Amino acid sequence: MCSTANRSLIWLLTVTAILAIPLIAMQFTQEVNWGITDCIVAAALLAGGALFYELIIRRYMRTSTSKLKPILFSLGLISLILIVWLELAVGILGTPFAGS
Repeated sequence: MCSTANRSLIWLLTVTAILAIPLIAMQFTQEVNWGITDCIVAAALLAGGALFYELIIRRYMRTSTSKLKPILFSLGLISLILIVWLELAVGILGTPFAGS
């Protein structure tokens, strides 16, 4: 089992790697055009999701004997983050949240 410091480092590196993708893409194409606000919102979304995941898994699901609960929670959280990300990026739901 990983220690808390190792898990935090893994989350930090994962969020950094995901945020590096648009940074690298902006060097090669004009189609990716992120500003500082986009980076901050994406970092908050990813870091907030990781923090929420750790909080829930450590506090509520470690005592559960069911292996299905953490898997379903993880899939639900990933789905929620992806839906919010896609809504902010292209407005797939057409809400005012995305500026549509």
